[in-house]
Amino acid sequence: MTNSSRVSTDLARLRRETESFLSTVDSLSEAELAAPSLCEGWDRAYVVAHLASNGRALVRLVDWATTGEARQPYDSPQARAQDIESHAALAREELLRAFEDSARFFAEQCVRLEGELAVEELDLHGKPTPAVSLPAVRITEIVLHHWDLDTSWSLALAEPESVLNALEAAVKTMRAKKAPGMTLRTDEHDEWVVGDGGQLVTGDRVGLLLWLARGETSGVESEGTLPELPAW
Repeated sequence: MTNSSRVSTDLARLRRETESFLSTVDSLSEAELAAPSLCEGWDRAYVVAHLASNGRALVRLVDWATTGEARQPYDSPQARAQDIESHAALAREELLRAFEDSARFFAEQCVRLEGELAVEELDLHGKPTPAVSLPAVRITEIVLHHWDLDTSWSLALAEPESVLNALEAAVKTMRAKKAPGMTLRTDEHDEWVVGDGGQLVTGDRVGLLLWLARGETSGVESEGTLPELPAW
């Protein structure tokens, strides 16, 4: 698959996952947005605010890929926190509009990845990340945070390829954070080795994703005690 076709395919899927997320958020009242999410310490509005902020911040990585000038999504952790806080303080309609505008801007800018790239691989929080996979990076955070909203929507409703994107990202995170050695095997016949591959852990893609990314153990099995995972 060429860079152009991969980016185009992923952007189409990102659009569908974003529309699904927005449909869920749009169904929530102001009071429901203020209710807790599954992200510790964050209400639902804060989850939406994070995605609104990050949609624009990730464009800096598109800039890096296309110009060769290294950039990070935010200037500092403080700048990140401040930007999310400012979005979270918006009224419901303004927050939804900010999310939509951010999502549109990210998708428009990602079209640049279909052309010649100055940098093929980026460093994203210590994880080597192909530049053309930036739309998939965004898909991962959209579907995971959709689940974090704690509504009737479940990860089983995401597109299978989107769940796979998120699971692959979770495996990369575990490797970068030096998680205990384990072999991850899905019911869908995927397999990844982390570290020395010492302990076999099985489950379907959704079950393994929720364990790696959110610590949910109900969808995975292992002969021994499950490895203790590093913080996400």
